[in-house]
Amino acid sequence: MSETPDYHSNDEFVTRSAKLREIQELGVCPYPHKYEPSHVAAQLLHTYGEKDPGDFEAAKAGTSPAVQIAGRLVLFRAMGKNAFGHVQDHTGRVQLMFNRDISHVAGYDPAQAKVSQPPSHMKFIEKRLDLGDYLGVKGHVFRTHTGELTVLANEVKLLSKALLPLPDKHAGLADKETRYRKRWLDLISNPEVAATFRLRSKILGIVRDYFDAHNFVEVETPVLQTQYGGANARPFLTHLNALDQDMFLRISLELPLKKLIVGGMNRVYEIGRVFRNEGVDRTHNPEFTLVESYAAYWDYNDVMSFTEKLFEKIALELYGKTSVPYLVDGKEVQIELKTPWKRLSMKEAIKAYGGTDVDALSEEALRQLVVEKTDTEKELAVTMTRGSLIAALFETVEGNLIQPHHIIDHPIETTPLCKPHRDPKLAAEGLVERFESFIVGKEFSNAYSELNDPVLQRKLLEGQADKLSKGDAEAHPMDEEFMESICQGLPPTGGLGIGIDRLVMLFTNQHSIRDVLFFPLMRRE
Repeated sequence: MSETPDYHSNDEFVTRSAKLREIQELGVCPYPHKYEPSHVAAQLLHTYGEKDPGDFEAAKAGTSPAVQIAGRLVLFRAMGKNAFGHVQDHTGRVQLMFNRDISHVAGYDPAQAKVSQPPSHMKFIEKRLDLGDYLGVKGHVFRTHTGELTVLANEVKLLSKALLPLPDKHAGLADKETRYRKRWLDLISNPEVAATFRLRSKILGIVRDYFDAHNFVEVETPVLQTQYGGANARPFLTHLNALDQDMFLRISLELPLKKLIVGGMNRVYEIGRVFRNEGVDRTHNPEFTLVESYAAYWDYNDVMSFTEKLFEKIALELYGKTSVPYLVDGKEVQIELKTPWKRLSMKEAIKAYGGTDVDALSEEALRQLVVEKTDTEKELAVTMTRGSLIAALFETVEGNLIQPHHIIDHPIETTPLCKPHRDPKLAAEGLVERFESFIVGKEFSNAYSELNDPVLQRKLLEGQADKLSKGDAEAHPMDEEFMESICQGLPPTGGLGIGIDRLVMLFTNQHSIRDVLFFPLMRRE
C-alpha cells in the first residue's frame, strides 16, 4: 500500500479539498470535459490593443465585442460590488472584471442547491475559487478608465479546481533545483522559460526543414540495441524479458544510419535521444538529443559547408541576422555565424591558441607537456600514442574557440570510423578526415569522411575491442553485423552529428543544458 503523499497534510491542500467538496455539493462540476475558447490572450490583446472596443457601459449592455477565453486564475482582488482578476494562458494574461449583478457561475443555481444558505454567484466566485484554478469566461471586451483591456465576465465556468497553491507571486520560484525538478511550476512562474522551450521547438522545425530541403529522408532507428557503438561512451544496460536477453540503450545513431546508406537510401537523417552513462555537468546530460545525417558521395568538406550554412540559416530565421548574442565570461559577445567559418587543423589550433608547435616536440617532450597541462596521470601518459597526446593537448585550448571554428584533420586515435586523410603526407602522420565545430569554447558538431574500407575498418574495430577487453569502458566493441554491411559496399559518405541541446543553448543564450531540457536528470529525492 502506498504512503500518503506529504502534500496531503498541507494546510492549503486541506482547505482547497474542503472547497472542492462544497463545490460538488452545490451542483457544479469542478472538472468538465471540454471548453472552446474563441481567443487566446495574445490574440485578444493584438486584436483590440489599438482599438477602442467600448467602455464598461457598452460591455454591460452587451454591445462591445463578445469573447470566450480560458486560462489559469493568477490574480484576484475583490473590490465591493466588483472584483478584478487575471487569467493566464500559454500566450499571456488578460484582465477580468467580475460584477455582482452580471457575473454568474455556469452550472450553478442557488435555488436548486441542496445546502442551507447557498452563496450568491459573486460569493461563489470570491469564496470558492482560488489562484491556480482554471476558468472559462464568456463576456464582453471593454477598456477601463486606466486604459487596460478587460473582459467583463458574464459567465464563469470552473474548468479545473487546483488543490495546491502556485509558487508565491512575489518570491516566484527561485530555487534552481526545484525549478528543474518541478518544471511545470517553473513554466507557470517564469514566462521566459516557456519562451525558451518554444524556441527549442522552432529550432527543431528549422533543422528538419533544412535537411528536407536538401533531399534527406528522416528515419527512425532502434533505441534498444543488442550491440552499442558509434561513440566513445559507456552504455546503459537493460534486460528484455520477452527474449530473455540483455539490451543496450543506444549511445549514437551512427551505425544503423550507415546501414541504410549501404541499403541505398542515399541521404538520411534522424533526430533522436541517445543515452550515455557518463557525468552530469553544465553541458552534459546522460540522456540528450542528437541529429545525425549521412549523405552518399559527400566528404567532410561538403559536410563542413552544409553544417555552417545550417547554423547561419537558424540565426537568420530566428533573428533576421547572422549574429547572435551569447554571454562569455560575464560579457555579452556577438557570435558571428556568417559563412564561411574559420578552419584550422588540430595542430594549427594548438599552435595558434596554446603557443605550442607539436611537430617541433619529441614524443617524450609532448608527453611531459600533456602531464603538465592536463589532468592526465603520468602512468597513463606513458601508454598514450602521439596522436592521443595531441588530442589531449588540444582540449587545453578549446576554451579559446569563441567565434565559430571547424577543427579539422584529427589523429586517427580519436575515432575508428573515419577515413584516413587523402593527402599522403597527412595520412602518413596518422591523420583522418574528421572535423569538429566549436563555438563559445564548446563542441557543437562532429563529422567525418566515413571509413568505407572493410579491411581497415575491421582492423580499427579490433583494436578498439582489445582496449575494451583491457578495461577501457568507453572503447568501441566489435560489431560483426555492421562489418557485414560494410563488406557489402558503403559508398563514399559524409556523416554529421550535432547536439541539439547545445544548439538550443547557443540560440537562446542559455548556459546550462538543464535550462533547455524540460526534465533534466536529477538525483532522486
